[in-house]
Amino acid sequence: MTSAVGRWRQWRDDPWLRRLGYCAVTAALIALPFVVDAVLGRAWVRIIDVALLFVLLGLGLNIVVGFAGLLDLGYIAFFAVGAYSYALLASPQFDLHWSFLVLLPLGAFVAGAFGVLLGAPTLRLRGDYLAIVTLGFGEIIRIFLNNLNRPYNITNGPQGITLIDPLAVGEFALNRSYTIAGFTLAPVHSYYFVFLACAVASIFISLRLEDSRIGRAWIAIREDELAAGAMGINTRNLKLLAFAMGASFGGVAGGLFASFQGFVSPESFALLDSIMVLCMVVLGGMGNVGGVVLGAALLTALPEALRYAGPLQKAWLGEVYVDPSDLRMLLFGLALVLMMLLRPAGLWPSTMRRRELAGGGEPGAVR
Repeated sequence: MTSAVGRWRQWRDDPWLRRLGYCAVTAALIALPFVVDAVLGRAWVRIIDVALLFVLLGLGLNIVVGFAGLLDLGYIAFFAVGAYSYALLASPQFDLHWSFLVLLPLGAFVAGAFGVLLGAPTLRLRGDYLAIVTLGFGEIIRIFLNNLNRPYNITNGPQGITLIDPLAVGEFALNRSYTIAGFTLAPVHSYYFVFLACAVASIFISLRLEDSRIGRAWIAIREDELAAGAMGINTRNLKLLAFAMGASFGGVAGGLFASFQGFVSPESFALLDSIMVLCMVVLGGMGNVGGVVLGAALLTALPEALRYAGPLQKAWLGEVYVDPSDLRMLLFGLALVLMMLLRPAGLWPSTMRRRELAGGGEPGAVR
């Protein structure tokens, strides 16, 4: 163990080894969609694309829950706001076809504004009361979108908006296949690189925020809001900033989702999706950027992998005794219960969170 830690510190302190490691990771990420396509099939490349979107959502929620300590159960509403902002202005719904270079920042701004609208009335609420209000906010947005088709049709109601424009620059649209240097670049490959770039940018922003004065002020508010206020921290403005910043991440993810799917409807933004994003943050390691990325990847891939439980039962037992969808949710819930018992700080907790939950024993042990 000591030698492994020593090697890690040597790699971290050696600039050439660090650059070599970055180059290796970059090469692996570039090759990933093509390798997965060849080995597992194109459907798994699409799952990776969805996982990258959940990374964006998880990082946004981590700002609110992990850094500032504000329990938000309606975060998927900002995802919906970003998706519908893109869909309404890049589809035949209003016969508008704006560029994504305008729509993605616009979606982030509109979602951030909704974040402030949610945060302003809830500044005095904490814990369970804040969770209930944010849960209600998420459901209000979904029901609002579901019924905004009369007397004037804006969102097309439960039927959703179709024929949404893909991301495109000139004649190059990401919903088409291209052949470059003998490689076939399918739409899922093109979107993978766009989503990867956005995820890397979000990781960079989150890491810079965590180490900034704003990030440290958020952590101080999370640990003890009264003490933070007594030390001169403007808790009101910083809590509003956390809501707005986290919501803007969701707005960008929503716009990317709308362009990727080509269709949005209110059913895509249910309460279960908010719970899933929160589980990603908690399971991976609340307050730790790397842990959130890990949690998003695992909770996106695991339910899809459990789809193979049906064929395996058929091959081994001759009959499907447990429906795969039921088995997925059962194993998913069991995994979460075990995680909270064995590693309450998450799979990859932040240093501060590990110290809070660990007593004198191993990191991650329950006191």
